[in-house]
Amino acid sequence: MAIDIASALRAYSSAPKPTGIDGGEEAQGGGFGAALAGVLDDAMKTTKAGEQAMAASAAGKAELVDVVTAVANAETTLETVVALRDRMISAYQDIMRMPV
Repeated sequence: MAIDIASALRAYSSAPKPTGIDGGEEAQGGGFGAALAGVLDDAMKTTKAGEQAMAASAAGKAELVDVVTAVANAETTLETVVALRDRMISAYQDIMRMPV
């Protein structure tokens, strides 16, 4: 069963939120879901910047060093997102194997 990160985020964000007695982080709108959404948003921006740098290079409007740097940043971001996805899937599988 393949797990799509975007659908997992949508499911997490639509789940009922706990209301903290002390007005904790979850009650104030922060939390894991918001942090993860922010990280994925930053990853998309980095990837788009790499694509724009490549397009500018093809049009002859960008320096090669800038293009290589943007593509390297995009590649590092992609590797980080893939590693995060793999860890999330592993954690999910570990939770599903726990006895009730």
